[in-house]
Amino acid sequence: MSGTAVGRDFLVPGFRGRSDGASREFGKGLREHVSRTEHAWFEPPVRRPDVVRSVEQANVGRLEHLVPLRIGRMAASPFAFLRGSAGLMAADLVATPVTGLTAQICGDAHAGNFGVFGTAEGRLVMDVNDFDETLQGPWEWDLKRLVASLVVAGRVGGLDADACRAAAYDAAGAYRRTMAMMAKLPVLEAWHALGDETLVAHADAGELSGLLGKVAAKARRNTSARFAAKSTRRRADGTWHFVPEPPVLTAVDDDVARAVAGGLEAYAHTLSPERRPLLARFAIEDVAFRVVGTGSVGTRAYVVLLLGNGDEPLVLQVKEARPSALAPYLPDAAAEHEGRRVVLGQKWMQAGTDALLGWTTIDGRPYMVRRFRNMKGSIDPSVLAAHEIDDYARMTGALLARAHSHSVDPKVLAGYCGRNDRLDYAMATFAIRYADQTEADHGRLVAAVKSGRLPAETGV
Repeated sequence: MSGTAVGRDFLVPGFRGRSDGASREFGKGLREHVSRTEHAWFEPPVRRPDVVRSVEQANVGRLEHLVPLRIGRMAASPFAFLRGSAGLMAADLVATPVTGLTAQICGDAHAGNFGVFGTAEGRLVMDVNDFDETLQGPWEWDLKRLVASLVVAGRVGGLDADACRAAAYDAAGAYRRTMAMMAKLPVLEAWHALGDETLVAHADAGELSGLLGKVAAKARRNTSARFAAKSTRRRADGTWHFVPEPPVLTAVDDDVARAVAGGLEAYAHTLSPERRPLLARFAIEDVAFRVVGTGSVGTRAYVVLLLGNGDEPLVLQVKEARPSALAPYLPDAAAEHEGRRVVLGQKWMQAGTDALLGWTTIDGRPYMVRRFRNMKGSIDPSVLAAHEIDDYARMTGALLARAHSHSVDPKVLAGYCGRNDRLDYAMATFAIRYADQTEADHGRLVAAVKSGRLPAETGV
C-alpha cells in the first residue's frame, strides 16, 4: 500500500486559477501519488482502537440513562453498529490512501443518511441529510463510508454477495460520472443542481421511482403541524403542551424549559435577516426532550412548540452539537462553535436547506436548531431488494458527488476519477473488506452486551 495519510502538508483545500484543461490534468497527475486501484486497500491499523472501548468513549458526556438505549440500537444489526461508529471508521480510514484533495464532507455518509426534505422554497428534494460529523476532510472518506454501508445494509437484508458488491460498485461509478457531469456544466448550473427527478434520471435509478413517489407522498405529510396534532394537547387554561411518550418524548422541568427558550433568542440572530421576522411571528408554548437517531442517542435534544396565528403550530428541534467524531483524525479540525460547524457544513453541502437552520448555546453547550419534521422522508437500505439497492446506490453516489462539488473543483476530481471503472472496482473491493470488519466489530459489541460489560436496552 502506498499513498499518504491525511497530513497538514498535503491538504489541498482549493484549486483555482487554472484553465479547465489544466484542472483536469492536475487531477490526473494525482494518480501518480495515489493510483485509483490503491483505494481497494484496507487492513485494520496495528494500533486500532478496541471496539468496546471505542463505544464506551463515544458515550462520555452523553446522558447516562440513555446510554443503554444507544448501545441497544447499535447492537441490533451490523448496519446499526456502522451507523453509530463513525469515529471508529475514521480511525481506520486515517491509514488508507488519499489524494490530498479535501472537501466539505458529511463525515457520516452512510446509506441511511440520505433522504427527502423540504427546501426553504417548499420544494421536495433528496440529498444528504445528516451533518453531525461534517468538517473539511478527504472526499474519499465519505465515498468509502457510503460504499461500505451499502454492502453492510445489503447483507443485513439478506442479499447475496454479487448484489452487495454491485451496489458498492455502482455507487462509486455514479459518484465518478456525476462529478464528470458537474465538471462540464456551467458553474452556476452545477452549483444549483438539485436532487430532483433530473438527477435521478442521470443516476439511472428508474427502478426506485415508485418507491420514491411513496416516500415523497409520506414526507409531504411529515410536518410540524402533523407532529403537533399527534403529540400535543390543550390544557384547561387554553395553553398547549407536549404529551409524554417515554422514553422517546419526555417532559422537562421549568429550569430546562427556560434555558432552552432563552437559547432561541441568540439562535434568532444566526438566521439571515430576512428570516427573523418570520420567526418573530411565533411565540414559545412548550419544551420537551426527544430522543433522536442511533449515533445521537444520549445527546441533549429538545423539541420546542411555537404557535402563530390561530394556534398555528411550528416545532423546532434544538439538538446538542458534539465535536465531530472525525476531528481527532484530521488536522485543524477544531471548531469555533460545534453548532455553527454543523449548520455551515450543511449549507455548504446541500443545494437547498431549511430556512430556519441556525445555532445557539445553552448552559455552555453548543446546539444546532432546525425545523422539526420539515417534510422529511427516508429509505431504509437494509430492506431493499437487489434491483432497488442497486438503483439506490447509484442515486446516493450521485448525490454525494453533487454535495462534494460545492467545495472541491469538480474538474480536478473528475480528472482524477477518470472515465474507466478502475475507481469503481477499487471502492467495491474496499467495501467488501470493510463490511467484513464491521460484522466482526458488531460481534464484539454483542459479546460485550451478553457478558454484561455494556448495558443495552432493546425494543425501543
